[in-house]
Amino acid sequence: MAVIYIPYGTTEGQAAKIAEFISDVIHAHGHKAQTADIKQAGNFIPDWYDAVIVGGSIHKGKHEDYLLEFVQKNKAVLESVPSAFFSVSLSAHGDTESAEGYVEEFEKATGWRPAQVGLFSGALAYSQYGFIKRLVMKRIAGSKGSLDTDTSQDYVYTEWDGVKRFTEDFLERAARPGEML
Repeated sequence: MAVIYIPYGTTEGQAAKIAEFISDVIHAHGHKAQTADIKQAGNFIPDWYDAVIVGGSIHKGKHEDYLLEFVQKNKAVLESVPSAFFSVSLSAHGDTESAEGYVEEFEKATGWRPAQVGLFSGALAYSQYGFIKRLVMKRIAGSKGSLDTDTSQDYVYTEWDGVKRFTEDFLERAARPGEML
């Protein structure tokens, strides 16, 4: 049984929900997992984990600075154990090229090239936005051709089956000979 650490950075909570879902999949496969919001858990990876899956969301066109700092600080650990990265963005819902571009920028900024990357669609959480942000997000959604501009409700685009496949692929890859899981 492996113990997997899932540190994440989130702005509006969708990356946290995805991290918890990944944890549930890991538990269902007989392993242990612990999620941690980097802002609250601190800027280090404890040494009792067998593997790490880092996650983060896109906010204003980039991953949060504290997520970049976390990965930069822990790059040696991430390269010494089975590890993966997932990125959460609205771009992953129909604009894969932009979503991939965010990950490329993340890799350049951190110097970490994860062996496995998941691109997951986020959510339009209108109910969590202030007045101005709600109007801006509605305008952005409308300009991209989305019909999801009713600000009285939230829209979740995450494809949970894809998150499950990502997690199961990670568990399978990490269990191969030569890996440390």
